[in-house]
Amino acid sequence: MSPQQSTSPDLPWYANGLAFECTRCGKCCTGEPGYVWVTDQELEAIAGFLGQPLGEVRELYSRRARGRRSLRERANGDCVFWHREKGCTIYPVRPPQCRSWPFWDSNLATPDDWDRTCQQCPGSGQGEVIPVEEITRRLRLIKM
Repeated sequence: MSPQQSTSPDLPWYANGLAFECTRCGKCCTGEPGYVWVTDQELEAIAGFLGQPLGEVRELYSRRARGRRSLRERANGDCVFWHREKGCTIYPVRPPQCRSWPFWDSNLATPDDWDRTCQQCPGSGQGEVIPVEEITRRLRLIKM
């Protein structure tokens, strides 16, 4: 059992925390199509950051999907706010789904799920250890 795993049945397997440091590599922002769910409040923050009207940001950078609103993607699946040289162009106001990565239920269900995440994301398993309390807070930010 790795030092990150808990032996108590009342605590999650990652009770001792997990290491993560965002490298801003963009692997979670590019590639296969998907959804980055946003609310009007989050779009409002993006609009303020970009200095553009909310309606324009909603129309240009988001779309309706499955009864909700998601950020648009380019034809290759990359997030509309991902720039190859600059990285995420809205990083300070990125949506909760982006801010909570990699601490999603699907990545934390089992140690094997976390290991797969570490193989895909260069920042997962690296850097400072994030305490279980912070991981739990990030898990609560979104439910996908």
